[in-house]
Amino acid sequence: MDFAHLIFLFLAIGVIAFLYSSVGHAGASGYIAVMTLFGLSTATIRPTALVLNILVALIGSFQFWRAGHFLWKLFWPFALLSVPTAYFGGYLQLPARVLKIIIGLVLLFSAARLFFRRGDPPAVTSPPLPAALAVGAGIGFLSGLTGTGGGIFLTPLLLFSNWAKTKQASAVSALFILVNSIAGLAGFVSARQSIPVLAFILSAAAIIGGAIGSYLGSRKFPVRTVSILLATVLVIAGSKLIFTR
Repeated sequence: MDFAHLIFLFLAIGVIAFLYSSVGHAGASGYIAVMTLFGLSTATIRPTALVLNILVALIGSFQFWRAGHFLWKLFWPFALLSVPTAYFGGYLQLPARVLKIIIGLVLLFSAARLFFRRGDPPAVTSPPLPAALAVGAGIGFLSGLTGTGGGIFLTPLLLFSNWAKTKQASAVSALFILVNSIAGLAGFVSARQSIPVLAFILSAAAIIGGAIGSYLGSRKFPVRTVSILLATVLVIAGSKLIFTR
């Protein structure tokens, strides 16, 4: 990658971190989309997305907790089994074509969630413990396997099931993404895979964008227009992964 392309990628990562962190996410699916459009290999995309995810999720978790939106009783049932399954998912190394299809489907799922996201449910209830444990385990595995933190699955589930309000779902998802991204990266490294230098170069962009976005998002930043723009990028990148060789 030449210097000009690296600058554009750096800026794109910063924008993605800003937009995603404003809704309590760390941006893995956005990073995957952008890096895919820049023609990077899946071997580079997966660990880089996890590293950036950890940094932005750490910042977002703090900001949403500080704003008073985090609920421990909502977080722990989903997180308990997600960490070991995320580690296992990060350890597995699937054929590149299979991984591309899985990541593409993840991006399209994210796009659908962003297109149809609405306001807070009129009332919320606590999730059944067995369901929360099972769902957390499944999301954790998929997050480790695809290099995402799982928030793109957990947030809509919490909202569609009326288990949380939007800000609460964002706060829980931020910490969920953090612990699963760490577990996924640990599994990746345990499989004797190296972290690309590119991940450390792009970290500065993710930190700056994530700090600004999570600060605004945890308080008053509107997310509807941003969600539609992000969904458009994800549809393009997801379709590119699934339908091109």
